[in-house]
Order: sequence, then C-alpha cells, then structure tokens
Amino acid sequence: MGQDKAAVLLGGRTFLDWVSRALFQVVSEVIVVGREQAEGIPAIPDTLPGIRGPSAGIATGLRQAGGRPVLVVGVDQPWVRPATLAALLKIRPRPATPVDDHLQVTCATYPARALPRLENTARRQLSLQSLVPRLGGTSIPEEQWRSWGEDGRSWFSVDTPQALSEGVCRYGLPLPIG
Repeated sequence: MGQDKAAVLLGGRTFLDWVSRALFQVVSEVIVVGREQAEGIPAIPDTLPGIRGPSAGIATGLRQAGGRPVLVVGVDQPWVRPATLAALLKIRPRPATPVDDHLQVTCATYPARALPRLENTARRQLSLQSLVPRLGGTSIPEEQWRSWGEDGRSWFSVDTPQALSEGVCRYGLPLPIG
C-alpha cells in the first residue's frame, strides 16, 4: 500500500485498532509482532532478523508465547470478527485454518509444536500455504465457518488502495467494538 498498514485509517481508526479491539474481545493478551512499538499494545520485533513475512511473524509470536498456542490475525484484516476468533479458539487440533478458496493462514491458530517448521519455512522463504497442511490440524470448510455467521470478512486482506475500496463496498465499515 506504500505505507505502514497498521496505521492505515478506516472509519477514523487505524487497522491496528480494529484488529486489536476484535482480539481483545476473545483473548486477554495481544502482542503486535514485527515492530518496536504499536499504539499502546506490547510489540516485539521479529526474532528472525532480515526475514519478513507471515511465517517469520508467527514464529516470533510462538516463541514469545513460551509454549502456548497463538491466535494469529494479520494487521491488514480490519474486518475480523470476534465471533470468528472465538470459534477458531475452540477448534482442535491446531492449527485451525479456515479454507476460502485457499487456506487463510493469517486468520488462524497455531500450536507451539509448529515453531521449528515455521522458522525453517521463513528462513528458506517458502510458502506458508504449503507448510500448514503438513502441520496436521484442522482445515475449516466454508460450511463450518459460515455457521459462525462468517462471510469471509475476517480474513479479507487489504494490500492495495483498491482492496480497501473493495472491502468497504463489500462489508461497509467494521462494526464498532468496545
């Protein structure tokens, strides 16, 4: 998008604010990975220096979690729904990953046992899409996630100004939380 996605404004709030508010509805701890600071939320830089992308970020989050599983949401997913996040947390085995044309790897849960493979995937700059099926876990089909009231908005990623416009046309503004 040519700018820090966390700081992009939508309806007077940053993407980070929308995502963190949704997360705080279902978990007591939220950490922003890949940065030094973030709007009053604890933030940590990636633990794999020079390596970027979702695998590196998820690995950093798992390392910080110290053996606990993590719930992952991309900062560029401002329409994420707390009800979807709560449903994801109930699914075992992990990872629990919705399928909507492809695996929605940045709106999913990951177990601590995934850490070595995620780090390897990040270092080798391989696809997270190809790693997740090898981790086992649960692929959540459309029929199941639709039963949560989900319509795909929770993993709608905003990578361009056009995608932002499309998201607003498709879903309107995110619903106010808290």
